[in-house]
Amino acid sequence: MIRNYLKIAFRNLLRHKAYSLINIAGLAIGMASSVLILLWVRHEKSYDLFHDNARQIYRITANASEFKVAVNPGVMGPVLKQEMPVVKNYVRFTHPSPTLFQTGQNKFHEQNVFYTDASIMEVFSFKLIEGDRATAMSRPDAVILTKSLAKKYFGDQPAIGQILRKDNNTNVTVTAVMEDLPGNSHLNFDALMPISAIESTNSDLMDKRWDNFGFYCYLLLDKNKPSDREALRSYETQIDTIFNKNNLPGFVVTFQLQPLTDIHLRSHLQAELPGNGNVQYVNIFLIVALFILVVACINFMNLATARSARRAREVGIRKVSGALRGQLIRQFLGESLIISFLALFFAICLLLIFLPLFASISGKDIGYNSMDAGFWTGMFTIAIVTGLISGSYPALFLSGFRPVKVLKGSLQKAGGSLIFRNGLVVTQFIVSIVLLIGTIVVYRQLHFIRNRNMGFEKENLLYMPINGELQNKLGALRAALYQNPLTNNYTMVGDLPTDLQSGTINVVWEGKDPNLQVVVPNLAMSENFQEVFKMKLLSGRGFTKDFKGDSTNYLINEKAVALMGMTVENAVGKPLSMWDRKGRIIGVLKDFNFKPVQEPIEPLIVNLNDWGGFIMVRTLPGNTEATIHALEKISTTLNPAYPFTYNFFDQDLANLYKGEERLGTLFNIFAVLAIFISCLGLYGLSAFMAEQRRREIGVRKVLGASVFSIVYLLSTGFTRLILLAILIAIPLSWITINKWLESFAYHININWLVFVIAACSALLIAWATVGFESVKAAVMNPVKSLRTE
Repeated sequence: MIRNYLKIAFRNLLRHKAYSLINIAGLAIGMASSVLILLWVRHEKSYDLFHDNARQIYRITANASEFKVAVNPGVMGPVLKQEMPVVKNYVRFTHPSPTLFQTGQNKFHEQNVFYTDASIMEVFSFKLIEGDRATAMSRPDAVILTKSLAKKYFGDQPAIGQILRKDNNTNVTVTAVMEDLPGNSHLNFDALMPISAIESTNSDLMDKRWDNFGFYCYLLLDKNKPSDREALRSYETQIDTIFNKNNLPGFVVTFQLQPLTDIHLRSHLQAELPGNGNVQYVNIFLIVALFILVVACINFMNLATARSARRAREVGIRKVSGALRGQLIRQFLGESLIISFLALFFAICLLLIFLPLFASISGKDIGYNSMDAGFWTGMFTIAIVTGLISGSYPALFLSGFRPVKVLKGSLQKAGGSLIFRNGLVVTQFIVSIVLLIGTIVVYRQLHFIRNRNMGFEKENLLYMPINGELQNKLGALRAALYQNPLTNNYTMVGDLPTDLQSGTINVVWEGKDPNLQVVVPNLAMSENFQEVFKMKLLSGRGFTKDFKGDSTNYLINEKAVALMGMTVENAVGKPLSMWDRKGRIIGVLKDFNFKPVQEPIEPLIVNLNDWGGFIMVRTLPGNTEATIHALEKISTTLNPAYPFTYNFFDQDLANLYKGEERLGTLFNIFAVLAIFISCLGLYGLSAFMAEQRRREIGVRKVLGASVFSIVYLLSTGFTRLILLAILIAIPLSWITINKWLESFAYHININWLVFVIAACSALLIAWATVGFESVKAAVMNPVKSLRTE
């Protein structure tokens, strides 16, 4: 019996090649698309799980007046281990410390270098290729390199014991080589050095300061102690108590224990390490994957139903011969499973072809292990579930034919639910329209981000870091920049105003409530910064060399004016103190973005920069290359031991939104695929309707009906279904899109035109799809459809 079913199934596939191709292609594209998305989702959810102690590691975060940060005092980790028995160990990391390494002629300025505790080898499970975990960080002149960085400096030679010259003044010894960090690690570094190397120079560690937050601290909790939410609150209360005992009175901060595995998707804090994802995007893509798979299944159902007339007599004869309905259901479900597994084979081929491209677009190291039992179990599960779901309705529909009516040719009265079939079409196009609207809105929001007026002109801005000897030659550097017409429109900035993270509560202004604790970001800039950035000054003046007192004077933005209870007109001249440096407000700047547009503009204080950071130059149109060469000459002359490096400011801003750009591209691709599969399904149902009404069409043509009237007749029902789908999809998409846009502090307003464009596009796609089969039915010779009458 089974052999007979298989033989019939393959004969039907070979006999109706076009049907088989469309059916298998639709399922294969749906499966491949869903699996690609699920691989991406699995990768996003796998961050930091490769550590053996992942479930026991927590990062300390802080909240001061709603200013939530990922950093804390450098002294906190050791004290917590000493005073809290539940803390088995701790690891601290500094912010990334750009470092110059040199060996022989190889000299590079590395950006991803961290100082950390020796306990990193006990808490985390980073793999060492060379070296001893127990002693790798035991000496203050140690450095651990990743495999790629070791190859960069030493080629194929053993790196252990090699000497690197650091910052042209000290030597460090390579004590271990680490495997390159996996793509699902939220910590991203190329080299590690022990914190013991900076204990005598870092003021936070020397003075054991509790009022400065400059370290990332991870705690390893005792796995034998409870770690539920209630227990964690208890530990957090203990941390608050220890902090309050050691800190200055009046400085109110609360601390939280953030699970290591939550950091990548659920952490959007100030001073956050770069590269985090967003759990909202993960959920959106999970829904898209489900939509695509559902649409593919509906497509299968419609195509199977469309050719039911060709299987009707087979069903009738089998029933007359004694076949039970259960046997027929098993037969048709078996056929759908065969198609599903054939589709799985082609889906795997598509996966192998497009996975590298998908990984490139997503910017993730996404892959699969061919020996991973979980992967293959998931693939076969998808195939089985898809086959059973997509084959269930055709199996029930075909097996329900009454043999007497079927063999008499009364197929249009045999089985099948019109409401159910129409529901499939409506469901498909609800999904399609929601994805169409999503595609339009995502594109417009990303365009808005790229082109939004940030309060300054971001183009033609070039910067280089002030490092090495430049730090000690600021006077000579300023003079050289000023004397060259290509570089004389410059300013010195302490931090780049792209994602400013620094802030202080040590700000006092006239009339401030003594109980008010608010963290105010600050930015250090030198003279001429308004001209370089082309910022707008609303009142007062900027910094100038003519006023020596500007070293303690300040500029503030409009948000700061509102915070301080002043107005733009009366703020200038008011006293202001920051870090106990008393001065006055000399100007008010128009608000500008100094953080990504996901975050609102905050109050800002600008103080005079007399210490360094970066040189920012506004280049003359058409002279960018010449300006780069001029900067290189100045840097090489004053700082010959350091390689010259530079960057474009607008590229840094673009990099802030690279994640959104990539996800937007992926969303658009999968939306198009879902719409394409929906069209296959609509084609299937239009073919079914044409098949059902073949004799009616023949009679109408004999009686003089035109091709247009017949096409109109066949299209009217589908048009009503699409209009119903539009009515349901528009409110659904409005709610969904608004929720996504709320994650941006500044975003587009959804225009009614977006819904009109999506609705019209859906109708045009539907008419084009249905029109093909309708025209085909309308031009058919009526003799063929009426010859049995």
